[in-house]
Amino acid sequence: MLPKENDIAERLSGKKIILPVLLGLSVAVFLLYFNLTATRFEEAVEGTCGDYSWVANSETGIPDFSNEEEFEYVGECQGEYNLRTYRDTLRDIRWTWTSSFWLVMALLAMALRDLAYMYRIRVLTDNVLSWLQSFRVIMLWEFASALTPSIVGGSGIAMFIVNREGIKLGKSTAIVLVSALLDELFYILTVIVVLLAIGSDNLFPVSMQKDLFGITFGTRGIFWLGYGFIVILTTSILTAVFTLPRGFKYLLLQLFRLPILRRWRYSVIKVGDDIITTSEELKGKPLKYWFKAFGATYVSWTARYIVVNFLILAFASADSSALSSFSDQILIYARQLVMWVIMLISPTPGSSGVAEFAFSGFLKEFIPLGLVGALALLWRLISYYPYLFIGAIVLPRWLRATSPKRKKEQL
Repeated sequence: MLPKENDIAERLSGKKIILPVLLGLSVAVFLLYFNLTATRFEEAVEGTCGDYSWVANSETGIPDFSNEEEFEYVGECQGEYNLRTYRDTLRDIRWTWTSSFWLVMALLAMALRDLAYMYRIRVLTDNVLSWLQSFRVIMLWEFASALTPSIVGGSGIAMFIVNREGIKLGKSTAIVLVSALLDELFYILTVIVVLLAIGSDNLFPVSMQKDLFGITFGTRGIFWLGYGFIVILTTSILTAVFTLPRGFKYLLLQLFRLPILRRWRYSVIKVGDDIITTSEELKGKPLKYWFKAFGATYVSWTARYIVVNFLILAFASADSSALSSFSDQILIYARQLVMWVIMLISPTPGSSGVAEFAFSGFLKEFIPLGLVGALALLWRLISYYPYLFIGAIVLPRWLRATSPKRKKEQL
């Protein structure tokens, strides 16, 4: 696979760099315009009325605000919802200096998130990568994730990016796998801390049901099922990497001899090889190495989640009655943890209504009525679109700078 990628990169000349940049920026602008003009349903603000009513979704019990089939026109001022665009909602926001301050804080939180990721990738590569190289790796990693958020195989792209920066393939595999393990470990431990700090009574404001394995689970059950799966998977991989890598591969191969699983046997061989490679690369790493890597992970993910807190403060600042207390901010942070794992396995479509479901279902009580959609859009503008624009600019120059031909010329 790598030679084909290299061949593509070598064909990029200076004159051709402008084309992929323009194409990438065009796609980013189109997606931004599409989201600003896309229609969605919003609950009528208190003191006003709507023209539409929601037709119950029997599968999820949760409104998909972007799906017109779930709503019906019932007459002027006869319903509870209105059909609007995000651009309409943004016009209704009353901007203040306080709002601007919290929006800047949200931007700084995203920058801190990326800086922490850059620091982590430097730690995991034993500082072989420079800050510039780390910036390129993280931006391209996020760029790939932004373009293919739901496609399995993101780890393969990440390995290619790290390997292209001069890190040998075995170590690149270990870095990507360890990054994923650290992310999952942060989530597991943070959920425990949150539950000990505030309990679970206020963490499940959304009522939904899902049939799994012939059993009907409610919101709380879905969360614990997903959380349990993450714990089991993470524990298994950690055990395999640090104690029995070859035994783990042997166990996988025996398990996937079963007729029902045999079709995935060759993929499992690759997983086993990656586990062994990772184990060999991590032998003898000092405690300081892990402390720095996990510390960076903690800072990065905390900054990622707190972006929503800052956005809610920006909205609430325009409405003093909606201004959240510190305890509310902790609850907002905690609900994002629950929200993440529920959306991971819920039937809610990832390409339609996810932001609306998340913010209206879990965080609605903290947001002034009618501004849920605007907050969801601003969240995407801060946490999603920058990576499209930055990635479109960085990618062509990075491909040319890291091409085998260019490296030979520099020797």
